[in-house]
Amino acid sequence: MSTTSTSIDPVLVTGAGGAAGVAVIRALAGRRPVVAADCDPTAVGLHLGTGAGVLPHGDDPDFAAQLAKLAGRTGATALVCTVAEEIPALHEGAALLAEVGLRTWLPPARAVAACTDRWTFARTCAAGGVPVPATEPGAIWARAVDSVPGPWIVKPRFDRGSRDVHPVDSVTEARWALRRVPDPLVQTRLTGPEFTVDVLVDRSGRLAGAVPRWRLETKAGISTRGRTFASPALGCAVAHLLRTVGLRGPANVHGFMTAPDRFSFTEVNPRFSGGLPLSLAAGADFVGEYLRGLDGLPVRRQRLVGRAGVTMLRHLSEVYPA
Repeated sequence: MSTTSTSIDPVLVTGAGGAAGVAVIRALAGRRPVVAADCDPTAVGLHLGTGAGVLPHGDDPDFAAQLAKLAGRTGATALVCTVAEEIPALHEGAALLAEVGLRTWLPPARAVAACTDRWTFARTCAAGGVPVPATEPGAIWARAVDSVPGPWIVKPRFDRGSRDVHPVDSVTEARWALRRVPDPLVQTRLTGPEFTVDVLVDRSGRLAGAVPRWRLETKAGISTRGRTFASPALGCAVAHLLRTVGLRGPANVHGFMTAPDRFSFTEVNPRFSGGLPLSLAAGADFVGEYLRGLDGLPVRRQRLVGRAGVTMLRHLSEVYPA
């Protein structure tokens, strides 16, 4: 099969049950056919594309082979992965995907490891002069209580989205949380307005586009109310962060404004975000430019500029499978 995609070839989107997967599928509606894929046969995104397939979990040894079979069966020539935990398997199965003509643009494995391991992320950022909250492994609580100022956040070391994240105000509460969180970290709880930034880093490592937004309201870790804003200082800080981590492709940066034009970063997701629709509505075509980059074309920075002051109010919607 040819490895050159065309504008009518299907795009294969993984993580179709998550907010990021659904956002990408909807962004492609009317532009390219979409093959939606997820490990959950009841994932809502499987009913939003022009084709669908159920895959194993990303840590299944057969994941890449099954993905390649789905691409070969549907004729998909471009892959958009919205599940960070699948990326290591995609690197390992790159030859299989290339054989069926499925083009990929994957972030470096080392950068993904730095993003999905929160302890590695904190150390990498601190070593690179990127502001992050004080962080220690929770296995040694006495050390953490001495070196990490409270109040605290107890969270899993390895990325689990917003699951098992506990804000705590006392040593007693922290000990309670540490018994319930797998491989926990203890981190100073930041105050100030919370933001996220949708970004696209081109293949040379240059920050091609960034759209920041305030997280005005969240439910289960998903932004339900947000507003875009402009901040050159934040843009420079995000560029430095991404250079330090070594990321390429799409990502979503989380952090807090701790003082005017001062920021501290809590995590980077090496994928499109669930709040992507707000950046798209603000005029930044992250999905379209990602596909250009995936096809080996230059990413156009002028297409990745978002308007400040665009507000998103999110609501639920229903799908009724046949």
